[in-house]
Amino acid sequence: MEPEQRRKRKRVVARHLHISSRSLFLCFSFLIFIFFLSSYHHFFSPSTFRPSLTASTLSLLYSSASHSVLDPLQSTTSSYTLQHRIIFPDHHLLILTNRQQHHQLRQLECVYYTLHPNDSSPGSSEPLLHVQVRPVLSTDRYDESRSIVRCPFTETNYSAAVDLRRRGEVGRRNLGILMNQTAQSWDRVAYEATLDGNTVVVFVKGLNLRPHKISDPTRIRCHFGLKSFHKDNAVSSPGGGRVQRRNRGKYELCVCTMVWNQASALKEWVMYHAWLGVERWFIYDNNSDDDIEKVVQDLDLQGFNVSRKVWPWIKTQEAGFSHCALRAREECKWVGFFDVDEFFYFPGEFHQSLGEGVPACHSFGPSGLNSPPKQGVTLGYTCRLQSPERHKSIVRPDLLDISLLNVVHHFQLREGFRYHNMPEGTGIINHYKYQVWETFKAKFFRRVATYVVDWQEDQNKGSKDRAPGLGTEAIEPPNWRLQFCEVWDTGLKDFLLSYFPDPATGMMPWERSSL
Repeated sequence: MEPEQRRKRKRVVARHLHISSRSLFLCFSFLIFIFFLSSYHHFFSPSTFRPSLTASTLSLLYSSASHSVLDPLQSTTSSYTLQHRIIFPDHHLLILTNRQQHHQLRQLECVYYTLHPNDSSPGSSEPLLHVQVRPVLSTDRYDESRSIVRCPFTETNYSAAVDLRRRGEVGRRNLGILMNQTAQSWDRVAYEATLDGNTVVVFVKGLNLRPHKISDPTRIRCHFGLKSFHKDNAVSSPGGGRVQRRNRGKYELCVCTMVWNQASALKEWVMYHAWLGVERWFIYDNNSDDDIEKVVQDLDLQGFNVSRKVWPWIKTQEAGFSHCALRAREECKWVGFFDVDEFFYFPGEFHQSLGEGVPACHSFGPSGLNSPPKQGVTLGYTCRLQSPERHKSIVRPDLLDISLLNVVHHFQLREGFRYHNMPEGTGIINHYKYQVWETFKAKFFRRVATYVVDWQEDQNKGSKDRAPGLGTEAIEPPNWRLQFCEVWDTGLKDFLLSYFPDPATGMMPWERSSL
């Protein structure tokens, strides 16, 4: 009897030990799960999903199958990871996930590795590896966790594997991995994505859609996958500047624009339109290298609510405006889309009569000047063409069509809504389009609109986008300073000189802020 009781006690003890071990395992697993949730709570957020479109052979920057993380450099990549390489017509764009200060990226240099199958080292059958090193063109902050580096492009290194290293460093990546990494061609790539309520808007280059038309979406499928658990792989959020939220609700009027190397024009444009009532500015920077970031910071410190969004994608102004419309919808009741050389002007309020063609956009010429006007375009350019050209639009972003289709600053509205033209005599736009040649010739080197042909290409020479009489080279025509001058119009200049100058110095606000 006693041995039987001891066996029962052993079974009970064993059972208790089994239960205790199982409980311990479950508790331990639960603790790991809680730790996982606390560390990666963003994992379940919609912002961690990256869309992947399937359409023909389109290659995707945001594809879950993208080979974006390279074998690390031997001594430097503890500070960054190279995510993507994109080949543009005139440079290589590299996107980095960085874990260091942005200014340290300026210490990097571009390295090009090219294998030449027909060349080999003496006594070896292995193809010869050619290495080139070039200075970085520029660096920029892309979002809160990523940066971009631009490397120069020439025909000799078009097919090369592009890498980065710190200046003076000899180490290099595992070439087997490096040479197998495929750079994305700008002709076919999904380059941007943003959340819109319970949907994701993906910006894609290379779908060959009809311009200015809404295409059939049924031939495109969206796939959602998790790119990674790491926080730095979340869908990028708007960056740059400080957003001044107000308790009383949305801003009444905001403005979106896209610029390239127009930092010198920004202060006059922002300060003038702030006086008209604009409360919020979204500046989409399309690869500027003229210290525009500092200008935006200065304006922000002076109380102007300006933010800069790095937008490195060339010839995508319409897509940029669609992206901006989504951002503005959360903050603004109304948003205008116009350029930094365009100034809204209300002659009725300024006690000047207005002729026909309202609302209109009047194009001003060099007005006899040979150099940029020191007091700004509004005071310097006073002679314009007689006939008005394109007009601009101010829209309610909550009423835009779901396609976000826009053409030349005009959006398609949702069904049941229409545009309302401003009454005659209410307002016009002074478009300082044909400035002195020193400023104007920049248009030959960069056009931001998607469907506008670059002026160096021998196409559409009669387009209204081009200046009449210009060829395909940035050569100043004879008497440029006297062209595009049919009507002397000093209305806006006279008003500004009456109310804007500093009484003590006579300087305009945008002049004082530059000192």
